[in-house]
Amino acid sequence: MRHRIALVGAVVAATLLLAGCSSSGDALANYGNQTNGNSTSFTDDSGQPVLVKQSDRKATLDFTSKTEDGSPLTLSDYRGKVVVVNFWYASCAPCRQEAPILQGLYSTYQDRGVAFVGVNTVDQAATAISFEKSHRVTYPSVLDVDSGTALLAFHGAVAASVVPVTFVLDKKGRIAARILGVLQSKSILDTLITDTLAEKN
Repeated sequence: MRHRIALVGAVVAATLLLAGCSSSGDALANYGNQTNGNSTSFTDDSGQPVLVKQSDRKATLDFTSKTEDGSPLTLSDYRGKVVVVNFWYASCAPCRQEAPILQGLYSTYQDRGVAFVGVNTVDQAATAISFEKSHRVTYPSVLDVDSGTALLAFHGAVAASVVPVTFVLDKKGRIAARILGVLQSKSILDTLITDTLAEKN
């Protein structure tokens, strides 16, 4: 089983390195195929955020991995909070472009029931830490390149060849929204966070 997971991580890393920072609409082809077999309905994004109505959210996502400093991180530990999950890697130019936006929103919302978690899909710890220091990113990221656990948890909702991609999870750990590609400004993600925070379960 460990060998299989490691192989998945290696394949994912190779795909990302070949594809670069793609933002292909082909990623939508697999949407709705969540890991637990429940379907999720997404709207057509056409370059806009993909939204999921509360009544259509069925898959509760979870993974356990290690952060860049070796600490364990389990997504379900954030239940009861809105969680922003951003898939990235250091040599991805759009990832560098959107880093200040994500950090700024994290600073705004960290004490208001919102958590931020990065998923680094390619790098080892030293590279990830260097990126975070350079861009003053202070929220944690898990290193997914060897285990692939985060990518597997989001299977059907994220394509290996599409980075960056950002998700907003509701307080139950379900996908409420997704932004494919670089964040052009903070306003859209800010609104998605605010709207998801305001939802009544």
